[in-house]
Amino acid sequence: MSEIKEFKTESKRLLDLMIHSIYTNQEIFLRELLSNASDAIDKYHYLSLTDDKLAKRNDYEIHLDVDKNNRTLTITDNGIGMTKEELETNLGTIAKSGSLDFKQENAKKKDIDIIGQFGVGFYSAFMVSDKVEVISKKYGSEEANIWTSTGIDGYTIEPTSKESYGTDVILYLKDDTEDEKYSKYLETYELESLIRKYSDYITYPIQMEVEHQHLKEKQRR
Repeated sequence: MSEIKEFKTESKRLLDLMIHSIYTNQEIFLRELLSNASDAIDKYHYLSLTDDKLAKRNDYEIHLDVDKNNRTLTITDNGIGMTKEELETNLGTIAKSGSLDFKQENAKKKDIDIIGQFGVGFYSAFMVSDKVEVISKKYGSEEANIWTSTGIDGYTIEPTSKESYGTDVILYLKDDTEDEKYSKYLETYELESLIRKYSDYITYPIQMEVEHQHLKEKQRR
């Protein structure tokens, strides 16, 4: 079993403040995670313009997957992915933004529009989740790793398997209470509504399996 690592900075205080104070509208978590997914694809695209090792692609997409039995919502991108070290750096330090670093490192390049910051916003996921897993495989690497956290107690990073490059963010939703119905984030209509609300600034397709219900015709007597 992997050793649980503490978040850097004043992690427990900051994470608690962020979840309970900074974000008052819990649905904002989906906007933040979609932004991060879009950023990962942007990074691949911009790097592929100058790095011959990166294939030119036109298959970019973000995918949402719902598993009601296990109460999970997964947001997947096929962007650049992260190494173990990048998972540690970007997700082990609250308010550390890999996207912001990328933008600063490429400040002289034109048309770089990184919309999210893989830092503070990512942790909004804990407003609706008991546990978050991030499975990532950096483009060009054969290694994949899984970052797991239940919040302020810290996180673990372990080797895992992943066929495709990119990142999966898996949210294990909290149980419903009298005041909060977290199960709504497993419903197609709710997710479709939030995607329409928060995806105007995202240029990549967002795909989701939808449930189709067909009404049976009443038989005439």
